[in-house]
This record gives sequence, structure tokens and C-alpha cells, in this order.
Amino acid sequence: MQTSRTSSSGWAPRLLAILLALLGLAALGGGLWLIVLGGSWYYSLAGAAMLGTAWLLWRRRPAALLLYALLTLATLVWAVWEAGLDWWPLAARGDVIFVLGALLLTPWVTRALGEPGEARRVSALRGSGLALSVVLVLALGVAGAALFNDPHRIEGRLPEARATLPPEARTIPEGEWHAYGRTGMGQRYSPLDQITPQNVDRLEVAWQYRTGDIPGQPGDPVETTFQVTPLKVGGRLYLCTPHQNVIALDADTGQEIWRYEPKIRDGLALQHLTCRGLSYHDPAAYPAGAAAATAPEGARPAMENTAATSVSVPAATEGARGVDNCARKLFMPTADGRLIALDPETGGVCTSFGEGGQINLWANMPNPNPGGYYSTSPVVVTRNLVIVGGTVLDNVSTREPSGVIRAFDVNSGGLVWNWDSGNPEQTEPLPAGQTYTPNSPNSWSISSVDEALGLVYVPMGNQPPDQWGANRDEDSARYSSAVVALELATGRVRWVFQTVHHDLWDYDVPSQPSLLDLTVNGRRVPALVQPTKQGELYVLNRETGEPVLPVTEQPAPQGAVEGDRTAPTQPVSRLSYDPPPLTGADMWGATLFDQLACRIQLRRLRYEGRYTPPSLQGSLVYPGNFGVFNWGSVAVDPARQVAFTTPAYLAFISRLVPRHDDTTLYVQGSNRPDGSLPALNENFGAPYAVQLYPFTSALGLPCQAPPWGYVAGADLTTGEIVWKHRNGTTRDAAPVPLPFRMGVPNLGGPMVTAGGVAFLSGTIDYYVRAYDVTDGRQLWESRLPAGGQATPMTYRGRDGRQYLLVVAGGHGSLGTKTGDHVIAYALPRGS
Repeated sequence: MQTSRTSSSGWAPRLLAILLALLGLAALGGGLWLIVLGGSWYYSLAGAAMLGTAWLLWRRRPAALLLYALLTLATLVWAVWEAGLDWWPLAARGDVIFVLGALLLTPWVTRALGEPGEARRVSALRGSGLALSVVLVLALGVAGAALFNDPHRIEGRLPEARATLPPEARTIPEGEWHAYGRTGMGQRYSPLDQITPQNVDRLEVAWQYRTGDIPGQPGDPVETTFQVTPLKVGGRLYLCTPHQNVIALDADTGQEIWRYEPKIRDGLALQHLTCRGLSYHDPAAYPAGAAAATAPEGARPAMENTAATSVSVPAATEGARGVDNCARKLFMPTADGRLIALDPETGGVCTSFGEGGQINLWANMPNPNPGGYYSTSPVVVTRNLVIVGGTVLDNVSTREPSGVIRAFDVNSGGLVWNWDSGNPEQTEPLPAGQTYTPNSPNSWSISSVDEALGLVYVPMGNQPPDQWGANRDEDSARYSSAVVALELATGRVRWVFQTVHHDLWDYDVPSQPSLLDLTVNGRRVPALVQPTKQGELYVLNRETGEPVLPVTEQPAPQGAVEGDRTAPTQPVSRLSYDPPPLTGADMWGATLFDQLACRIQLRRLRYEGRYTPPSLQGSLVYPGNFGVFNWGSVAVDPARQVAFTTPAYLAFISRLVPRHDDTTLYVQGSNRPDGSLPALNENFGAPYAVQLYPFTSALGLPCQAPPWGYVAGADLTTGEIVWKHRNGTTRDAAPVPLPFRMGVPNLGGPMVTAGGVAFLSGTIDYYVRAYDVTDGRQLWESRLPAGGQATPMTYRGRDGRQYLLVVAGGHGSLGTKTGDHVIAYALPRGS
């Protein structure tokens, strides 16, 4: 009877031996490959130990447990040596090892290894089992210690208010939000202080509104997103939807007042279908006798100075009412290349502006192609001007429209000046019949303005294609990936600061500059804070462009592909969020096997740190072009002189693909996603197409270890990052909705208030959260019905309450859940 029981129980160790042998072969084979590539020896040694354990287990030798105990102990020592007490990297290295060790100690296995009556075998089994048990308990202890340790956390406290805020050039009531960043200064700061760290956890939903504009309609591009930051003027909110509808709501109730639909033309090959916001102009906001630097000299140009264009657009008044001589205006840029002026009171089209209420931005444009040029960001509005930039497709061809920046008369719509980075000296309106410079660097993001200084600050993109720069002309090279200060009166360049030299990484300047005054070394300095994709926060004097915080030129990797070049150095700010270069120890996965695959992949790529040039081999771009910072920018508190920031870290791979003709789809082919641009990343006219994709494992997980996203507070007068905490969970990004607080990427900006509370909704899990600006503690969160990839805002209602407004609509690129939700929160009445 005993022999029969032993025979039946032998299946468990045999099956486990087979599993160990298969895993051992995988680890040994992959480990040897990694050794050949110059990587860690651990995986091959671990694979050999697994094979040895499998052989002993098949032979039913108690020594299998002892050998596996040694493997587990070696794994623990190696993991702590590489990753320290950091839970997620430790888990990736030890989870499979630990589970297999626990299985080895199950009765189904141990009964087969210790035959009754064989004293020596039973004694060896007890000793080996005890050794493995002790090691597993030790591993649990180390894991427990790591679970409560966060080596990425920086603790500190930002200073309280230390400056008196100067009066703004425009008078904006403190309870309102008149521009994308509340004012043209782009601070994303509200002087409201009703909501505080002490009461923010009492916020509740005051009202909700559904726009009815759901992304993903037939004919939409893949990346359809709801990114708007609404405006609040008087008792109304104004917002735009992905399909360019403009809506006015009652600010206290969320009730719809009016809606305007611009009838966007069909057949647009867009890269994004979105609207980040509207712009508002009220002549009454400019007191008589204010600085005249904002006023253009000379008579207003007539509309006939604008040349005809071959791209036709619908009439602004198609299916809509018209209003003549609007006292105030809302400006709406559209996906088909128009700028429309609307009456905030009625939603009617201001017919005295431009041609029947709109400007056709295709005027004087080279290479007209519907969808190839449009504006996703709100325009800049000053006393006399409305200033417009636009996006040019990055990596489709070398024959794209111009990235010209144009200023129009805010009342008539007449062209006042044009600044074309490909022809920067000719800012007078372009004569009829001429076109702007093809393919010149563009500004797709949001500009800022200081009307007292008479300057508009423009964040510039790169000249396409992004990863090939051999044919860039001198002017394009100078203004690519830079912030440029233009004179409001003339459009001429006052100064330029380049954030990347000879950009080959799609490190265009994505964020709106933030303007504030700083006290540095006892002296008040008019400052500009410019976040970048590569993780720099440049703090510049906005009068001169000179650095306020030191900027040093540091050597950069060399060796671009044949025919191109790289800049010998790149600028680095004193205030930098640039992460350390990735190493094999930074690779991650759900198990040690996909971590091993990531290590092999890293070794096969070209990677020499930040600014590794693109290559045929494939280069690792870290930080990736998703950006440490993107269009959401940062929020600055001008009284405290600090910044609330949301750095994100994801690596990408850039691989050049030689082109042999100007028609073949080399990187997309016939398997491109439905609705995507058929030529995206093909770079027609250049010698190379480019493959761009995230650096992930076969399981779709980032190859780099978490955290991937943080909130951080910085002192802008010293350049010190005072506190930094991982932010967000994997609840909505993992196959199983478990809210692991790993720190996830963010797309959408933060907002801060005088009450000492910051708000953020842009993480890839569906929450809006509140933080203490002083130390970064999370104070409150509320579940959203969709992704919140927009920048929140705040305002005061007619009932005296301070409202928090959040848009939840998702983002096509991130794959977050889409929606059409506008949600207002407030403290309970009477609180």
C-alpha cells in the first residue's frame, strides 16, 4: 500500500521538474545571449541552477531543495544589490523564484523526496527543507521591508508666500478664468483660497454636464481627444469639444445656454482631432491710458493683403446666426484651418471679423493639403491683436505647409504681421501671390504674452522630419525647438533661446511658457519658466532671454547616421528633471524572464544616454518624445515663487528605415490602424522613414522599472526640487484593475491655488486629485467616468462658492476611456 501511495505522489515532483527544466533552459539560453552582449551573468547561472534542481527533483533527491535554497538566496542577494529595497524591481526579480520555492515545499513534493523508513533521506529532506524555508522567510522579510520603503521619494517643504503680486496688465476678477492658463501669463494659478488643505476632502460633485460629443465617430482619426480647459467669464463657462463645437454653460448649474457647430469639412488627414481651449477678448478689460506697446503702428491692413488659397473652408455662418460688431469675442481655431470669432452672449458669428466671421488660415500657405495644417491650441489675445500658430505634420514629408506665426487685428481680422521662422526678417504682411516658407518650424502649443513688455513668447517645434536634419537651413536650425520672444508691435524677434541644438528626437517645445516675477539674490527679475520634453525647466529673463538659473552646455553623444550630424553639446538647466541613464539594472517586467528579454533588447539597441542619435540599428530615446513635460506644462505660484510639476518618464525606440523611393509605405504598410494617417512617419522626400514605438516587453509592460510618473515641487529661485512623490495607480492601465500605486504617466496640466492646494486629473488612471502644494501630500481624490487628460480650472460662482472644474473625455494616444463629461466640484453649501 505504501508503495502505491509513493508512486501516485511522484507525479507532482515530475511535473515540477519538467517546469523547472523548461524555465531553466529559457533562462540559460537567454542568459548566455545576454552575456555575449556584455550583460549580467545572473540569468545563465540561475538557469543552470534550475536545470540542476530539475534533475535532482526528477531523481527524487532531497538535495533539490538545498540547491534551490542556494539559488533563492543568491537571487535575493543579487536583487538587493541591483535594486536596493525597491519593491517593484525586487518583485520582478524574485516572484517566479519564490513561487517555485513554495511549490517545492508542498506535501505533494516533499512526500516523494523522503521515503518512509529511509532515515538518511528523511534527515536530508528535513535539512534541505529547513534551509529553503528559512531563505523564503528571509525573502518575505526583505519584500516586506521594501513594500514600506520608497527610495524615489524626496521629502521637503516649499516656502510660503514671499512676494507681493503686481497688478496684471489686464484686469481679471479673481474668481474668473479668462485664458487657457487663466491669464495670458500662463501660470495656471488662481488667487482663490476658499478650498484649503484642511477642507479639500469635503469637495463633492455640484453638477455634471454631458456634451454629447463622443470621440471615435466614423471618419475620426485614431487620436481624438477631449483636452479642453474651459473659460469662465461672468456667470458663464465656455468650452470646445473634440469635433469643434463651442458650448456656453451656466457656471452655477451646468445648464447649456447655447451651442455653435462650425461644420468642419470632411476628409481631413489629421494627426489629432481636438480643441484645447478658446480665447476671450473684452475691450473693457483694457483701461484707458494703458501701455501702448500692444497697439500695432499704422493703419490696419485690409483683408485684400491676404492672397487666395486653394483650400476652401465652410462659411462660419453656415447653419448659424450672425452678429455684427460684437462688443466682446470668443476665438475658436478649427481643425480645417480657420479662426472663427463668436459673440459670447449669443453664440452668433461676429460677421464683421475677417470674411463673414472667420479667417482662412490657409491664405498664403505653401503645399496646401487639408489636414496638413491646423491649430489645436487656443490663440493669444491682446488689446489689439489675435496671434495664431498652428501644427504641421511632423513626419509625413519634407513638403509641408509653413509654421508661420500670424497676428491679426482683433476687431477687423486684418493681417498685421507675420513671422515665418524660415524668413524671419520679413514680418510685414506678405504681398498677394507670395507664400510662406514651406516646412518651416511651427508652434503647435500655447504661447504666452506680457503686454506690459510688449512681447509674445512662442514655444517652437522642429522642422520636419524630426529624426533627419541634414537639409535644414540656417534659420530653421536656429528657431527649431526654441522659445522665441516676438515684439507685439512688429512681430520681430526680440530674443530666442534654443532648448535643443539640431533636434533629432522630436524634442519640440511642447508647453506653454509660464511668466512670473522672481526675487533672485535680492533683485526682482521678470522671469519665464519653460518646461521641455527632455526634462529641463529653463528659467529665463523674459526681457532678454538670458538664463536666471544657470544653463550649462554639456557634451552629447555623437555619430549621427551618414549625411547628418549631431550637436557637440546640449543645454542643461540648473532645474532639471533629466533622469539618470538607463542600465540593465533598470530593466523590469512581470517576471525575471520578460525582464531578461528587456535586458537583451537594451543591449541590442544603440544607447549612450540622453541625445543618442537615431540609427539604423535602433536607438533608445530616453526620455521619450512623450515628454517629461508635454502640452499640460506646469503650474506656478507667483506669490510663493514655486512650481508644481508632473514629470513623466517613458523610453521610446527610434529606428531609421532607408527609403528607396518616394511612394512606398516603409513603416506603416497595409496593416496600419484604421483611421491613421497613411503616411505618418514615412518622411517622403527624406532618405529615411522612421519607426517609433514604446520600449516595452512582449507583455506590453514598460521595460524600465517604475515609477513612470510623479508630482514634484520646485523652488524657482534656487532650482531645487524640494519634494517629489510617485503619483497615480495602475487601476485603469492593467488587465486586472488593481490599484497598485506605482506612479503612472500624466498627460494634462496641473493647476494651483492661493489656498495652497494643487489639482491634477491627467494621470492614466481615472481620478482627479488634490495635493498640498507645500509638501506634495495627496489630500483628496475623486473617481472620474473617463480619462481626465485635460487641465482643471477653478472659479467662483454667483453663490460665492469656489468650484473645481474637470473635463473627463480620455485620450486616443494613451488609450484611456473616452467620454464627454464636464464635472464641477464644490464644498457643501454653508461650509
